[in-house]
This record gives sequence, C-alpha cells and structure tokens, in this order.
Amino acid sequence: MQVLRAVVSSGSVTAAAAHLGFTPSAVSQQVAALEKEAGIALLERVGRGVRPTAAGRLLTGHAAVISQHVAEAETALADLRAGRTGRLAVRYFASIGPTMLAPALARARRAHPGVAIDPKLSDLEDPEPLVEQGEVDLAVVVRHPGAESRPGVSLVRLREDAYQAVLPTGHPLAARRVVDLADLAVEPWVGSEPPGPCREPIIAACAAAGFTPDIVATSEDYATAQGFVAAGLGVSLIPRLGLCARHPGVAVRRVRRPEPTRTIYAAVREGSLTQPALRALLEALVA
Repeated sequence: MQVLRAVVSSGSVTAAAAHLGFTPSAVSQQVAALEKEAGIALLERVGRGVRPTAAGRLLTGHAAVISQHVAEAETALADLRAGRTGRLAVRYFASIGPTMLAPALARARRAHPGVAIDPKLSDLEDPEPLVEQGEVDLAVVVRHPGAESRPGVSLVRLREDAYQAVLPTGHPLAARRVVDLADLAVEPWVGSEPPGPCREPIIAACAAAGFTPDIVATSEDYATAQGFVAAGLGVSLIPRLGLCARHPGVAVRRVRRPEPTRTIYAAVREGSLTQPALRALLEALVA
C-alpha cells in the first residue's frame, strides 16, 4: 500500500521506484500483487504515466492513515525504549515503604519523569508470581540467601535487615548494649511477624540458641507490637527497617549469638532490566 501511495503521489512507476530505491520492475510487481489481492484495478495508464482508479484513490487514502499510525507507533516505542514514557507496577511490604522505597521512587522519578510508577502495598505473602505472570514489574520480597526464583524471574539482593530486641524500658536487659538471644528464652514474647519468610529467621535463630519462643501476644504490625512490649506483655524481635518509628516506652538493643537477619530482594523478570526506568529504580533501591 505504501508502494501504491508512492506511485500515485509521483504519477509514474519510474519516479516512485527512484523515490523508494526500488527497480521499476519491483514496483510494478508490488502493485500487481496488491491489485490481485484487492480483486480490482488500482492504476490506469495516462500517456507515459499512471493515475489511480477509484479503488486506487481509496486505498491510497488508507495508506496515508496507516503510514501516520506506523510513524506514531515507532515514536512511542522509541520513547518507551529510552525510558521517556511507560508505566511500572511495583509491589512492596510495609516496613520498606518509608525507609527504602520512598527515596528510591523519588530518585527514579527524577531520572524518568515521563514514566508513571505505581507502588502498591502487597496483600500477598509472596508477590513473586505476579512478576512471573507479567502483572508486576518489580516486587520487593524476603528470601533465604541463595534462594531459587521462579522460572523467568531474577532475584536481585538489596540488603540484609537484622532483627533487634525490643524490650520494655524498665527491663533488666535494657541496661545492656547487646543482648544474647538465649537471654530471652525465659521471657514471654510478642510475635511481630506473620507466618512466612519474615518469621522464619526468628524461629531458626531461637532454635540455634536452644529454645522456642513463648508467644503470648501477636501483632503483624510493628507499631502495635511495640505498644504491646511497652505495656509489659513481653519482649519482641523487630527488624531494623521496622523500627523507623519507635515507641517511647521501649528500649531497642542489638541481638547476638545468633543475630536473626532477613534478606531483602527485588524480584524482576529476566531481561526486563533493558528498560531504563526499571533499571534506574532497581539501582536506587540498591543504593
């Protein structure tokens, strides 16, 4: 159709061939093939040139519209490829929102202001399947070091996040700078994590220290868990990133022998880091 448009615009097969960089024979073959497909003549001879039939004029008009749409698509694709436009869907868990994600989003948006970044708090224990299915571009997850990802998904390590002991301010262990995990064995505990990858490091560390925590109250919200501790219901372990807002009634101390730690990763589709905006967001999260 674009060859037909060139012939109609120039008025001859020879001129169209010169404009397109084809041979006149190749142009004639293209027009003949299009006429065969259309089932009607598209050009008629006039002296040494040609002019379109009614069908030829009709298709030439559509060819102009198609050419414009193709050009717009190429421009849009180039903008997307260069990171000037597009959309990124991000899923994250609560404790990294104010500490890691907020500054990373600000940095990525400054670098790619035309890209819409859509961060949402994940309501799933594991949002990695959404990345695998292409519904999400990046998900922040907790995994064991060296954990295998789903097919087609890459895990990029972001940081280690150590759990710290949260004690009532008047607790005897609050006088220490560092608390041995075994010293908490006889204490009632406030659970701060739901079942899943964030609770597993706590249970594993307690087992390594020779005990199972006696959980007397549970909250899956770090602020509420601190409130329970401040009220004297028990002690707790909360990750460092979950303690950006501290309750005035608690003391926070480092834990050792062993120190429970969760490892935070970004899950992205393999090959997706060719997208400049996604790569910028991941680099900002690492930073």
